[in-house]
Amino acid sequence: MTRYTLDELPYDYDALEPAITSQVLEWHHDTHHQGYVNGVNNAEEGLEQQREDDDYSSTGSLLNQFTHNYSGNILHEIFWNNMSPEGGGKPQGALLEKIKEDFGSYSNWKKEFKAAASSASGWALLVYIPYTDELHNVAVDRHDEGAVWGAHPVLALDVWEHSYYHDYGPERGEFIEGFFDVVNWNNAEESYEDIADTFN
Repeated sequence: MTRYTLDELPYDYDALEPAITSQVLEWHHDTHHQGYVNGVNNAEEGLEQQREDDDYSSTGSLLNQFTHNYSGNILHEIFWNNMSPEGGGKPQGALLEKIKEDFGSYSNWKKEFKAAASSASGWALLVYIPYTDELHNVAVDRHDEGAVWGAHPVLALDVWEHSYYHDYGPERGEFIEGFFDVVNWNNAEESYEDIADTFN
């Protein structure tokens, strides 16, 4: 059975201020993300135990627990690496060209992504879909509702209330704007290129 652990942040708690305060980053990483790590480990243990006991009466709830917490863990790992104290600006290279190809312009993509982040009850994602060789924005509720089979996240923005409410109150739009001040486009570009190279 795989045991999942909480990765350390790639920067200090206060590194993303003022976009995200050190208090919110500490709570979000150390409490919320740790909770998803614990949750997926507990689900795996429960699934292993039911196989040993030959008792599958809890399978449905355990599998729901697994997908919710596993997805939460993975998306948070992407989210942390998608930000940097040296972030901001616009993407470059192959990712920018692909955004222009699939959305018409960077401006079109950004407006759509911000709209997805405003409407989602969980995450806004820019994903690459190898099946169609396309980038696509996706609004995902919770961590796993509305996700696309075969899609690979390139950029992830967490819009659960614990991500922003302490800093921005109900003004989610201000938090979304702040995210673009710290976007680590280098990381997103590398992720896109790695995925595209794998499948093309």
